[in-house]
Amino acid sequence: MNANRDNDALSWGGENDPTLEQGTGALPDGWTVPRGAEPATAAPTRAGKTQTPEQADAAGSVVLVVLGILAGFYLLYTVGWFIGASRIENPLTGDPVSSFMFTLGVWLSVAAPLLWFAAAFWLTSGHPRARLVWLILGVIVLAPLPFIFGASA
Repeated sequence: MNANRDNDALSWGGENDPTLEQGTGALPDGWTVPRGAEPATAAPTRAGKTQTPEQADAAGSVVLVVLGILAGFYLLYTVGWFIGASRIENPLTGDPVSSFMFTLGVWLSVAAPLLWFAAAFWLTSGHPRARLVWLILGVIVLAPLPFIFGASA
């Protein structure tokens, strides 16, 4: 415990423990820090390309904003499909199996944008460019046409 209780929240219990190991600081194979650059001024890069932390942060910020915009599209598409699906009446009232399948298809169309977004995020976890391509493709493919054109059955 610190002598001043106000500083207790700013310390980590056991931070002065001599048994804690420090990392080796070694970089993975193929990664280097540019000569004469301090780690605080240049990030390690692959294949000799130098990138400052500001450049890396700017690219990450742009991708984050684009992902937010695409997530907004998917949320709006889900709402659009819900409104479009609520306008459709089931024309197959005689057969219970046909009626169930029609209802299932309508609700799967409502869930499709959320499922596409989740699948694109999960399946492209290590590939940010592929993630953006799949999300943009989903925005094109999953447009709620019944809502856009005002179609009703």
